[in-house]
Amino acid sequence: MEHLKIYRKRMIPDECILLKDDLILERTDDRIITKWNTLKPRRDFHHGYSCYFLKLGYKVSKFYREDDTLLYWYCDIVDYTYQETEHALIVTDLLADVVIYPDGYIKVLDVNELAIALEKNLCEPHVITQALRKLDKLLNLIYDDKFDTLSSDIEKWIASP
Repeated sequence: MEHLKIYRKRMIPDECILLKDDLILERTDDRIITKWNTLKPRRDFHHGYSCYFLKLGYKVSKFYREDDTLLYWYCDIVDYTYQETEHALIVTDLLADVVIYPDGYIKVLDVNELAIALEKNLCEPHVITQALRKLDKLLNLIYDDKFDTLSSDIEKWIASP
């Protein structure tokens, strides 16, 4: 079986990058779990794990510093497109993000980019609506103290020897 290629596609900036070095740890119909290092060296974070929730439209990532200390959980609102001929998963960033810090502080990012994308016709209006609905569902899950339903898949991989 050919290896699945995962691409990260952004609207702002307009780019589509093959995540060629990401290691797929697990793949089911519902999710894909990966382990990765940053694409380019950074001072703030170094490596992490991601879980692509294919049916929910989230990518939940655990970001680590170089010394293996937790920086934060980063939740992307995304859409997925599978290209069968290329055996490729295109993960489109729908701009809004949620960061959960180790102390429990929650920060919502890039909501203004949804407005920019709409104003500049970078996507169809229904994509913005879809992103806002997914963001609302994610925030409600976090506020209802059920984030572990998303983070537990990654935690199992980290805990395994």
